[in-house]
Amino acid sequence: QVQLVESGGGLVQAGGSLRLSCAASGRTFTNVPMGWFRQAPGKEREFVAAIRWSGTTYYANSVKGRFTISRDNAENTVYLQMSSLKPEDTAVYYCNIGVQVHVGVPGSYWGQGTQVTVSS
Repeated sequence: QVQLVESGGGLVQAGGSLRLSCAASGRTFTNVPMGWFRQAPGKEREFVAAIRWSGTTYYANSVKGRFTISRDNAENTVYLQMSSLKPEDTAVYYCNIGVQVHVGVPGSYWGQGTQVTVSS
């Protein structure tokens, strides 16, 4: 069965950096976009970033210029490099397979979530 395993979350001070990883197993997602969503306490889950098989990237305005999404198609892995982190970036981050990149609508497969906490 398909499984997405996330790693890389943690506690960081404002201005710091973290890199999240999400490795998919059970299937090779050829020509399928991947992305990241996040959910802060008391708020709805929101789109963060997405990347097509070709490498074309899409970002929410709130993270543009600070976050970089990338993927390794040979390893079925998507990454999120987060820099210049702000306290408002604090959330549980979820990777997602099949996201509609232009509108941020998620696909069917989700990671388990990894906590990112940014202290002020």
